[in-house]
Amino acid sequence: MPVESDAELRELLGLRTVAVVGCSSTPGKDAHEIPKYLTEHDYEVIPVNPNAEEVFGEHAYDSLSEVEEEIDTVDVFRPSDEVAGLVEEVTEREDVKVLWLQLGISDPEAEARAEEAGIHVVVDRCMKVEHKRLHAP
Repeated sequence: MPVESDAELRELLGLRTVAVVGCSSTPGKDAHEIPKYLTEHDYEVIPVNPNAEEVFGEHAYDSLSEVEEEIDTVDVFRPSDEVAGLVEEVTEREDVKVLWLQLGISDPEAEARAEEAGIHVVVDRCMKVEHKRLHAP
């Protein structure tokens, strides 16, 4: 069952290290602006993009499996047909607590596998929108 309650979302948004799969170095793209917002709100953003050397002055990793830092949340900006492969990478790690699929991204089978592995799954929601909504002054 995907995460839906505001209380759960608040708790998950309290986890501060976010690997952003598909993080873009192109200003104006959601995959750039949303992680940028997160960095501006004290999140540690780890870019995962095989086509970029760095994003926001941070080294961009080619894949989740290459990320050396501990990861709390994996925020996905990739097509739905790539979610199954990402879930495989996520479940191979022992540190990931949340799989966050941005607006329009879903794969019910892969989501179920992540949940079975004990990972919280947020589907079809934007981290920036939810952060603003739940942490507005």
